[in-house]
Amino acid sequence: MANSVSDSVSKLDVNASATAISVNQRDAYLMSLVQTVKAAVPPELALSELRARAEALLKEQTFPSTRQEDWRFTDLSALLNMTFTAGAEASVTEADIAALRLPETMGAQVVVLNGCFSAELSNLEALPEGAIAGSLRSLLTHPTRRAEIESYLAQASGSHEVFTALNTVGFQDAIVLWLPRHQVVDTPIQLLYVTQPQATPRLIHPRCLVVAEAGSALTLVEEYWGNGADAHFTNAVTELWLQETAQVTHSRVQSEGEGTFHIGNTVVTQGRDSQYTGTAVSLGARLCRHHWEIYQTGEQTTTRLYGLGAIASTQHSDTHSLVALNHPHGTVEQVHKAIVDDKAHSVFNGRIVVAQQAQLTNASQLNRNLLLSNQARVDTKPQLEIVADNVKCAHGATGQPASGR
Repeated sequence: MANSVSDSVSKLDVNASATAISVNQRDAYLMSLVQTVKAAVPPELALSELRARAEALLKEQTFPSTRQEDWRFTDLSALLNMTFTAGAEASVTEADIAALRLPETMGAQVVVLNGCFSAELSNLEALPEGAIAGSLRSLLTHPTRRAEIESYLAQASGSHEVFTALNTVGFQDAIVLWLPRHQVVDTPIQLLYVTQPQATPRLIHPRCLVVAEAGSALTLVEEYWGNGADAHFTNAVTELWLQETAQVTHSRVQSEGEGTFHIGNTVVTQGRDSQYTGTAVSLGARLCRHHWEIYQTGEQTTTRLYGLGAIASTQHSDTHSLVALNHPHGTVEQVHKAIVDDKAHSVFNGRIVVAQQAQLTNASQLNRNLLLSNQARVDTKPQLEIVADNVKCAHGATGQPASGR
């Protein structure tokens, strides 16, 4: 696939100096986004050291292009022609989102409008005593809680990724879900992100920090919803920290409007004997990319990842994942499925890395694809990188083409 940089080089028949100019333009665009989002950060969420570190990381990077292996099949050049503003204005009522809510009997509901927590529309009454769900803005007013949060926020190994760092520079609020030791939440918590596009394209940075202390258990349903064809850019980051023996079941559903550029990063750090089960479903958006990063930091850790992309028209859905195993007796199971119609394009790149010390690992990875049109496209790359010698690992990909169309 040719990108906008290589197209311009071929049309103008110029040498490598033009490519350098194009890289400079990407650098300048990324820095313009940084300046835009910095200006919208509320003073009470300055977190100057944290944000300065993220900005320094961005100065060492550039806006991604298809020349980079991780972005080979996902072209973001359309974003380079757009000017975004950062802002959280939204006029959403209870009636607007009533149909999106899980039944109240299902548990607590946290509503976020254009990246900012809405206390009026949220319902936290179902939370058990001791569990915390709320806005970072309010939690930072408690010195002890602030120190605890800062020890986790943006401290995961995946924080250097370009869009994660951009989110860290510019988020205007964040949701914090915190379970104390051995706290079990019996009913799911719904985290509902509602995006309301404005006349001017908006850049929105949803952010969530989940900390499940030792022996705790949680089911989280994370949903992104928007409508209409107006363009905007959702750049979401969710960090989950599972201490030893914690269990988290996490569903992520993206059904944003047809004009949306949606980039999401989910970073999971797992302690010994913890269990994480994640399901990611991508249905909406003009372009969607979801990146899972899982770090097993203790023995006997279990990770299960399931994904589904169902796209049509000219939609583009990209799923990247990294699971890093560094301790013995780790288990990984990953299955990703894609249903692709019309001229839509699905991308899957799953990477499981088994280090030397991760002996007795059991890992499997499978990608299944169904193409409903002769013009539909799938690019898939399941990867196993194994250094340990006493492991049981398998991976594969299958595709079913359109029949009679």
